[in-house]
Amino acid sequence: MDNEYKPFLRRSPEDYLQEIQKAKRGYLKLYVGAAPGVGKTYKMLQDAHEMRKEGADVVIGYIESHGRKETIDQIKDLESVPLKKISYKGKELEEVNVEEILKRNPDIVLIDELAHTNAPGSRNKKRYEDVEEILASGINVNCAMNIQHLESIHDLVQQVTGVAVRERVPDSFVRNANEMQLIDLTPEALQKRLQDGKIYKKEKIEQSLNNFFTITNLGSLRELALREVADDVDGRVLDALDDDEKDRLLIKEKILVCVQYGTTAQKLIRRGWRMATRLNADLFVLTVKMENGDYNSPTRQATVKEWKELTELLGAIFIEEPSKGCKPADVIVNIAKKHNITQILLGQSARSRFEEITRGSIVNAIMRKTQNIDLHIVSDNRN
Repeated sequence: MDNEYKPFLRRSPEDYLQEIQKAKRGYLKLYVGAAPGVGKTYKMLQDAHEMRKEGADVVIGYIESHGRKETIDQIKDLESVPLKKISYKGKELEEVNVEEILKRNPDIVLIDELAHTNAPGSRNKKRYEDVEEILASGINVNCAMNIQHLESIHDLVQQVTGVAVRERVPDSFVRNANEMQLIDLTPEALQKRLQDGKIYKKEKIEQSLNNFFTITNLGSLRELALREVADDVDGRVLDALDDDEKDRLLIKEKILVCVQYGTTAQKLIRRGWRMATRLNADLFVLTVKMENGDYNSPTRQATVKEWKELTELLGAIFIEEPSKGCKPADVIVNIAKKHNITQILLGQSARSRFEEITRGSIVNAIMRKTQNIDLHIVSDNRN
């Protein structure tokens, strides 16, 4: 019935405050590429000139040219906000000058190398935090980053390229971008640019071709970048729907990642996040606090703290549940039922075959005590 009564839901002051803050926040555009040298910074500068022709007040907050002539030529007469100089261990380092940008108050500021870790003594620890502060002041920001710096695909990138990327950007920051533009180049074209000296200096070309810039690596990274942008488009389409339309399109999934012992916990959390993002699902991360063993040791507590920080960085919910004399499988089942979990992720069991026979398999125990919950066992890549 069209005129069916719907109760008025009173909104809290916090809800109104969030809407006001969102309305005041600057517009964030991300230029994303599969690898260095695809032309992210070049395109960002090119667009800046077009926006300036249309009357926008555009300034450079930080641009990393890597000595590339094409990029340097694109800077042309764009105004640059002076970088902040920080002395550290006898060296003078340069960082984004947040204070000066806020004081200058342009329409748009360009900031490169989004995943960069700032020098000790900086206003913020990470450059993306600088950007967040600038956005909060109402200034629009255009940024560039490579896909391998995205937090949730850290394990995938290391598996594909053999490189552990140390500087990373949380997915929550990327998801909050108003616009994401993929700067795409085929692996063959990117290798050609490298061989022509348009990415690195001559002494680095051969080493790069034989390591990071192989066709296999570049192809895999390109696929990750294409996937990420496609997921972003899907998410924006979904966000544009009202609640009734969303309900007709999908059933809300809830994923529970269980982390306990072993070295694969962070890999599991990131895998869970990727699944949750694709399924538009809520993500929970659970660790069971056992009364016995070394759970309360400083080393163990430091590890749990790392899990919690990663979980919160990805925008998920961390649960540290006391066992209270129960088996881990029983705790997992209770939490799954409490939060209406639809999928559970577990790491490969550390128990030997003998232990599973004598003490029981956690997977089998969960399967016996739950219904309509999918279980995923993630390999720990042991030989």
